[in-house]
Amino acid sequence: MKKILLFIILASISIYETVQEQKTTNSSSNSFVNSNKESGNNSNLQTAFKDKRSDFQIQDRGIVIKNLQDDLNGSRHQKFILKNKTGQTVLVAHNIDLAPRIDGLKKGDSVEFFGEYEWNSRGGVVHWTHDDPKGYHVSGWLKHKGKTYQ
Repeated sequence: MKKILLFIILASISIYETVQEQKTTNSSSNSFVNSNKESGNNSNLQTAFKDKRSDFQIQDRGIVIKNLQDDLNGSRHQKFILKNKTGQTVLVAHNIDLAPRIDGLKKGDSVEFFGEYEWNSRGGVVHWTHDDPKGYHVSGWLKHKGKTYQ
């Protein structure tokens, strides 16, 4: 009986350490790109699209050029398309089950974002614009008219 109990304790410690190591690896392995610090006519958002990059954190801002219908399949997402200062467009998919929606968002509004970029042929998608309730992923956010949504 003591051997079984010792085995369970050691296995639990091993699992806990593995989970903690994965948390550290996930948060440090995500690269971070801040398009606002770029100079010239190119931004990291444009480079990410051109190079078909995915799975990295990016910060930028843009003007809403189109509001789309909410995606109500699975986790609900508010969706809209932004165009940044260089003309690059990106779809924002903001999880409204985990973060407040931006009510009253309209074409022409400015939105700053920090989230995970995923490449697609239409300009890419930014998601994870919210806190991760499990703490495994870098927290993202949206900023609109002085208010932060996460």
